[in-house]
Formats: sequence, C-alpha cells, structure tokens
Amino acid sequence: MPRPTLEVADVFHAHGQHWRESHAGHVSLAQLKVMSGIEHCRSEVLGGHVLHCPACEHTQIAYNSCRNRHCPKCQASAAKRWLAARQTELLPVDYYHVVFTLTQPISELAYYNKSVMYGLLLKAAAKTLLMIGADTKHLGTRLGVTFVLHTWGSAMTHHPHVHGIVPGGGLSLDGEKWVSCKAGFFLPVRVLSRLFRRLYPEGLHEAYEQNKLLFFGDCLPIKEEIPFLAWLNNQRKVEWVVYAKRPFAGPQAVLAYLSRYTHRVAIANSRLVAMDKETVSFKWKNYRVKEQNRQRTMTLTHDEFIRHFLLHVLPSGFHRIRHYGLTANTGRKKNLDKARQLLNVKVPTVTLDKTLSGESCEPTPTFVCPCCGAAMIVTDVLLHLYLPRAPPLLLN
Repeated sequence: MPRPTLEVADVFHAHGQHWRESHAGHVSLAQLKVMSGIEHCRSEVLGGHVLHCPACEHTQIAYNSCRNRHCPKCQASAAKRWLAARQTELLPVDYYHVVFTLTQPISELAYYNKSVMYGLLLKAAAKTLLMIGADTKHLGTRLGVTFVLHTWGSAMTHHPHVHGIVPGGGLSLDGEKWVSCKAGFFLPVRVLSRLFRRLYPEGLHEAYEQNKLLFFGDCLPIKEEIPFLAWLNNQRKVEWVVYAKRPFAGPQAVLAYLSRYTHRVAIANSRLVAMDKETVSFKWKNYRVKEQNRQRTMTLTHDEFIRHFLLHVLPSGFHRIRHYGLTANTGRKKNLDKARQLLNVKVPTVTLDKTLSGESCEPTPTFVCPCCGAAMIVTDVLLHLYLPRAPPLLLN
C-alpha cells in the first residue's frame, strides 16, 4: 500500500515541539508518549533492519514501528492479529450492532475522569443488555457481547460511546437450549435506553461518594454535593441515545465490521487533505444531513489539530475492547462449546498457512521483495537511538 502523502506524524514533526513548549505543565505523560511514538514510528530512531534480495540484489531498510495503540500506522497489523483470534468464536446466527452514547454534559465530566467514567460506560452498557436479555418479557437468555470504546466523533470532538456486537440470541437461563430473537428485531431500544439512563447515573453517584471524580474547568460548579446531585438528576430527565442497527449479513460481515472498528484511532492518515504553515485540513462526515451530502472538509490550526487528536489518548492500561456475558474471558470456551452443541454446528475452521497444515515444507517468507516477490533476508540489524535509562539514584 502506498504511503499517504500526508500523515499525522508530519503534523507532529512540524509543530509538535512548539505545542509541547506552549502547553508545558498541561500535557499528561501518556499524551507525550503518544506524540513521541507517532513522531518516531518507522524511523531510524526506533531502529530496524537491512533487507537484501538474493534474486534481484535489491536492498532496502525497514524501520521498526512504535506499536502505540493511538498510532494511525500501527493498527492494521494489530487488527489482523486480533481478528484471527476471533474467527473461531463466531456463531452461525444473526449478529446485531448496538451503540450506547453518553449525554454531552456527562461527556464533559468524563474527559477529566477517563478511567472511571469510560469504564463505567462499558459496564453500564453491558449490564443493560444482559439484564434486558435475561428478562423473560423479552428473550429470557444469557447474551454475549463484545464492546469497543470510541471517544471521538468524525470531527475529532470528544464524543464517548461504545459499539457492541451481539449475537441475536443466547443460552436459555437453565442452559438447556438456544433461544433466538425475532428475525430482524433484537431488543427494544426504548427499553434499553431507559435502563441505561438509570444504571449509568447510579454508578456515577457511587463513584462521587467514593471520591473517585475530579472536577475542573466548566465542571467546577458541580463539585459540591448538592449541585452535583441536582445536575445528575437533570441528566435522568433527558433522552439517552441507544441505537440498534439491522443484523449483519453473516459472520464474514461481522469480521469486516470489526476490522474497521476495533483498532480505529481518532483520525486515519487517509483522511488528511492538506497542511500549510498555519492550518491542517481533513475530511469528516456530518451525520446530521442526508447520507449523500455528509462529506465535509474541516480546517484547524496546528495547535487545535494536535489538541483534538490528544483528547482521545486513553489512560495507560485501559482496555477499550471488552467481552461480557457468554463471551466473557472466564467462561468463553465453555459457553461457546455449549452454544455450538445446541445449534448443532462445528467450530469454524481458520484458513491455515501451508506451512502449518503440513502441505509444504517451504516456509512463508517474512519479508518479500517489492521488485521481484522473492524472499528477502536480514543482513544487518540497526539499533535504536534511545540509550537505556540509568537506574534511579538512591538517596540516603
């Protein structure tokens, strides 16, 4: 794939240092690490190796990737590895796409409390689905769901929401049969919205009582208990958006969707249009208008572009992809085996490499020559330019 003419790294190279200096003291360590990783990704700073093709004598240098989960260049391979692990977990049933979104006032508070409130968003959305799914008035089943957290809108604004992939049915409460939902209809979104609107504020109130929330900027007026409770009560009176899309067209469509969503970052390099001395322009979609007229171009100053991008840096160690119910990590294999037994299907086979299947003893080359397609060999290793850190000083 050809390299895009403009990348996020180019913006950071040209203006990142000035942005760091002008915002010193207001940038987190996680944001600094993301900037450094993107700037140095696939460059001599991270080291690499020299490749040589014995067939056509072509030589090239391949630099190492930063492998940061916010880097636009490092997510394609990570998504492929994750998808390969998910292929055997799909069931031959309809899958539905559900979206849970926070209200704007709560989103503003969530920016200062990412770990607590993003985690609560995932848990409340999962609990909503599992509770309504288990209700005998609806399905009366144990559902399974995979959630992916996104914190951005198309224009890189702060817009926390979760995308969920849910099979259209689940194991009965006694575990003795598979119960499917009605064709083309999963669960009533109005019921989901009402329960989500109750569960999330309850969890937020609990976090407040445990002093887990921080208040800055426009959120300072609700720091005290009485204003906070009044504000929270107002959030219970507005509509909370829960959206359910029509079922996917088979398991392969589910995988295609997941490949686009699981490892997406705030903006892909392909969306960048132009950069000059003052501004950066990029493509975005305005979802408030008709589909054929959604494409727009937005222009921001360099400082605003970098600020918008770094809004979406997640806390260190935060898991943005989570599984609940039948697909939760603790009981996934047992539950899926039971579901396949009841559905009378076998475990889907994953296409294996000829090397792994034993059909050929010829190994698949790790590096392929771009000129002739032959296998390339590593002739030299280039060390990264970072020196190891010295051990901390021990003060007596």
